[in-house]
Amino acid sequence: MGEFLGLPFDASAHGPLVDRIIILVHWLMLVLFVGWGTYFVYVLVRFRRSRAAKADYHGARTHASSYIEAVVVVIEAVLLIGFAIPLWSMRVNDIPPETDATVVRIVAEQFAWNVHYPGPDGVFGKSDIALITAENPLGLDRNDPAAKDDIVTINQLNLPVGKPVVIHLSSKDVIHSFNLPLFRVKQDAIPGQSIRVWFTPTATTAEIQHALARAIPVAAGHVPDECATFVALADYAGKDGQTILAKGSPLTDDLFPALKEAGVNEVVLGPDTPTEIACAQLCGLGHYRMRGFVTVQTAEEYKAWVADQEAQLTQ
Repeated sequence: MGEFLGLPFDASAHGPLVDRIIILVHWLMLVLFVGWGTYFVYVLVRFRRSRAAKADYHGARTHASSYIEAVVVVIEAVLLIGFAIPLWSMRVNDIPPETDATVVRIVAEQFAWNVHYPGPDGVFGKSDIALITAENPLGLDRNDPAAKDDIVTINQLNLPVGKPVVIHLSSKDVIHSFNLPLFRVKQDAIPGQSIRVWFTPTATTAEIQHALARAIPVAAGHVPDECATFVALADYAGKDGQTILAKGSPLTDDLFPALKEAGVNEVVLGPDTPTEIACAQLCGLGHYRMRGFVTVQTAEEYKAWVADQEAQLTQ
């Protein structure tokens, strides 16, 4: 059912629980659709005018429909009380200690995601609305000792795999919606409120790329439309050793003859940016371009990224 519904790749620890609820609800809807649709067709045939020309003012004398409705209510109650509420409670109450998590502050604005890391000291520096500029969208006070090592990025969220992430979500202007489809996370960002969101990534971006990869036969001679934004997951070189298609580069139709001549049978492509931040709330005329990116890395890669960002602060 999950494949039939086209659910996206699951890259979070709580994702299977969310998918289970979605699948169960759709099974219920399928049963109701088939059941009531069949009954509707039966009624149209059974009580057609030629079969019952005279109206029956007493109507149905059975309580079968009431029993069926009661069963549906019980099933819906089980879905709500047995699955939905416990999952919701876990997401809002069982937030891991921030000492054991990657803590990030994200401030939405028209039309960008401002990402704020507390730095090695683990303390967010002070922000002042008077200091907000195009270069300093969060109004971070770099004179504050706690802010000197803080890292700020725009539309780029880097996270280590296998470690809980606690996000303090807010907005500078209007209501936005922080949506990470592959991590089964969606939460409104509301002005004046700081809302905590948490999840645990279970796969790196590279692993997700390979999981969603497509092998394109060189004999096909063209790139399928659904792979137009995919990139190569390996280097492909000719017989002379010259690179025809570099890893991370898009495949174009004009490269197929060279690949065929080099003896390449197929090219493995994966989505360029499989883990994205989307705004799921119509937030203005520029809503369509409010797009961010999540890069899930190994612990070593994440430490190297943090070190690189810290080094740039001292330059």
